Amino acid sequence: MRYAVISDVHSNLEALVTVLKEIESKNVDEIICLGDIVGYGANPDEVAEIVRNEAKYVVRGNHDDAVFNIASFDIVNSYAKAAITYTRGLLTEANSKWLKELPLTQAIDNVLLVHASPSEPDGWNYIFSEQDARVELASFEERVCLIGHTHVPVIFKERIRNDPEHRWRELINVGSVGQPRDGDNRASFGVIDTDNFTYENFRVEYNYETASRKIIAAGLPPLLGERLKKGR
Repeated sequence: MRYAVISDVHSNLEALVTVLKEIESKNVDEIICLGDIVGYGANPDEVAEIVRNEAKYVVRGNHDDAVFNIASFDIVNSYAKAAITYTRGLLTEANSKWLKELPLTQAIDNVLLVHASPSEPDGWNYIFSEQDARVELASFEERVCLIGHTHVPVIFKERIRNDPEHRWRELINVGSVGQPRDGDNRASFGVIDTDNFTYENFRVEYNYETASRKIIAAGLPPLLGERLKKGR
């Protein structure tokens, strides 16, 4: 199976629509979303509706969780709090219920799906370094774990112990559709083929200026729009 993998859309309708258009050319069977569907951007309900209809497998991110869970809301920064409060006022009942009921993890085709970290899915821990990844790679049994959360695409891997085929176990961060933070303002997504366990990351230019203007016009913190140009 070939899966397109998106994450951290963050209510960025312009980025999501552009990425989904690009995915049409990738000959994939299904779409996976690794959470943080909402937060930061101006179009939470529209984005939730599209992901709900287009993605077959979806897990919950910390910004999705913070819409309903006060513990998650309390630990995000003031910019995120403003966006989450804004999001609460716009979600339809149906999209709100769907978001609230999303699982923290799913496993398909020897691939684990989780937003932040496989060792503690509801701890919302960040995996930035090889040292962080070493702990996480030992915490799941699947060949691959797909994650988001840091908004930075990267692959960590190690040899599977006592495997006669000398295969690798991989932890793959697909980056962010709606809020890239690796200095590249293009939307990021990936395609994984679970028949041979290959993965490719893609970057797509989108109209970040429109997305930025909409954030500011909505009365959200201007930084949330301004950072889209820099990819930070």
